[in-house]
Amino acid sequence: MKRNRLRIHAASLHYFDAVCRAGTIREAARRLNIASSAVNRQILRLEEEIGAPVFLRLSSGLRLTEAGQLLAAHIRTVLRDAEQVASRLDELRGLRAGHVEIATVAGTCACLLSDTITQMAQDYPKITVGVRIIDTHAIAEAIVNGDVHLGLAFEVPRQPEIHAMHVAQFPLGAVILPQSPMVQKKIVDISEFSEHPIILPKENFANRKQVHSLLFKAGMEDWGQYESGSIDLMKQLVLRGLGVAFMTRIGIEPELRQGLLAHVPLMQGDMPIRSELGLFVHASSPLPVAAGLFADRLMAIIDREYEATHTSAKE
Repeated sequence: MKRNRLRIHAASLHYFDAVCRAGTIREAARRLNIASSAVNRQILRLEEEIGAPVFLRLSSGLRLTEAGQLLAAHIRTVLRDAEQVASRLDELRGLRAGHVEIATVAGTCACLLSDTITQMAQDYPKITVGVRIIDTHAIAEAIVNGDVHLGLAFEVPRQPEIHAMHVAQFPLGAVILPQSPMVQKKIVDISEFSEHPIILPKENFANRKQVHSLLFKAGMEDWGQYESGSIDLMKQLVLRGLGVAFMTRIGIEPELRQGLLAHVPLMQGDMPIRSELGLFVHASSPLPVAAGLFADRLMAIIDREYEATHTSAKE
């Protein structure tokens, strides 16, 4: 028996992908700026074409069926391939246009991303950039789902679907006021802050577990007086003399240059404590030209900060 060849309309695929990302037809329609009925019609047309429902319509919302999951994975690949083609065509035309979407955590924007975006604006003014601030544990999923081209964060859990394009080890240190006696030390043990109020990172920061482990081993696991999911708030609490925070130099570069804060590397035993900053991409999808240009500049800026950190440690 001859099988019918599927001829799924492009609009159906586009709307289906939008509903998958939004979670509901109404929210997908809002993001697409069209009527909900138009989105629903395309979903019904799609289900009729493939001969199976793609969503289970539950009281709690929509959930992908097995057929829907298969189609969603295929569409993500198709859309990435389409973006690649558009990117290459732009390159052939010499436009150097395109869009870059990057996911990161609060704190990396202070210098790393703002410096990168500034360079891109100077060299490739037609390239647009979007930055999403999300939790570290959500970055891999955003890359795998095709929501972003690049992911930048500390201590991202490794997965087969994502590839570490660039990594750099930065010392984890105590962030204190420059008048603190601890500033005179080149490196300190975390136990030396047992008499200080501690400002801890919330769960959205990957180094929370790292800091908690250090505090536990030093017998200080219950010493956290303040917790924050914002590096800006953590910096303000330190600046107001309310405690000591533990992080890398990334995110506090301006305050360090201005002499408002000091950063003293931590050790455990005789070993310095480091945290890994990684730039991640999809393991099997080539980067579009615009994203590749952005990644090249971002990697160079990460290396610049790495060199500055180690130069400072030697002084």
